[in-house]
Amino acid sequence: MSTPTKGPADSGKVNLYDNAYGNYAAEVYRQVRLETYGEDFGQTSWVTTAESSEIPELLKVRPDSHVLELGFGSGGYALHLAKTVGCCLIGLDINVSGVHNANRLAAEMEMSDRARFEQRDISANLSFRDNSFDAAFSNDVLCHVPGRLKVLREMHRVLNAGGRILFSDALVIGGMVSHEEIATRTSIGYYVFSPPGENERLIHEAGFRLIGAVDTTENAATIARRWHGAREKRRAALVDLEGEDNFESLQRFLSCVHTLTAERRLLRYLYVAERSS
Repeated sequence: MSTPTKGPADSGKVNLYDNAYGNYAAEVYRQVRLETYGEDFGQTSWVTTAESSEIPELLKVRPDSHVLELGFGSGGYALHLAKTVGCCLIGLDINVSGVHNANRLAAEMEMSDRARFEQRDISANLSFRDNSFDAAFSNDVLCHVPGRLKVLREMHRVLNAGGRILFSDALVIGGMVSHEEIATRTSIGYYVFSPPGENERLIHEAGFRLIGAVDTTENAATIARRWHGAREKRRAALVDLEGEDNFESLQRFLSCVHTLTAERRLLRYLYVAERSS
């Protein structure tokens, strides 16, 4: 894949999430997810299957845990977590199609009593009492949300003492990025780029104790390459669902993500922290 050459005037806005969640059940999307990730959780993130399998242990989720996910996407991974661990989970997301899909899946799996999904803007105050959850996580979502410190403070508030959070950020600046690349990389929607060390500072300021920050940039580059390739193989079917302009724009986006992460000009980190009091 090559570096995108189209500039800000040509990049436009790419409809990734409505298409991904609205067409969740389409066989071509299932095939793309399987080829990209190896397992189908309805993903639209840079989380590998290996990373997904580590989340319950990193968060210390148990069958009696109450878990909060911010930005659950299609709901597929949240339901997998609730089913395999046996925990209770509430998910918040702003995307209507994602909320509808997640609640439909929960009903089909007869898990609505253990997993509930709500449409919420997570940049606003969370509508839960203090000490409501044992763990909270957010995969590649906080980069889409303004006011990250406020979100982290709200996560701290709703967690029990000793509760853990996990989140990833694929927009940590690692080198020089052109304005054309920024335009393409942000064509999905609202994004916030972070300087190195900023997430660690915000985690501390929100009241958490940082447990670990893991560089997962290589994995993000791999997923972007696989996702681009899996879509390209199914071009005709995806163009029928998405339209040619949106298909091409999303391919440019994925190509840009691959280039920037493979060259380590944008980095992805996974953070785990604990509420000590």
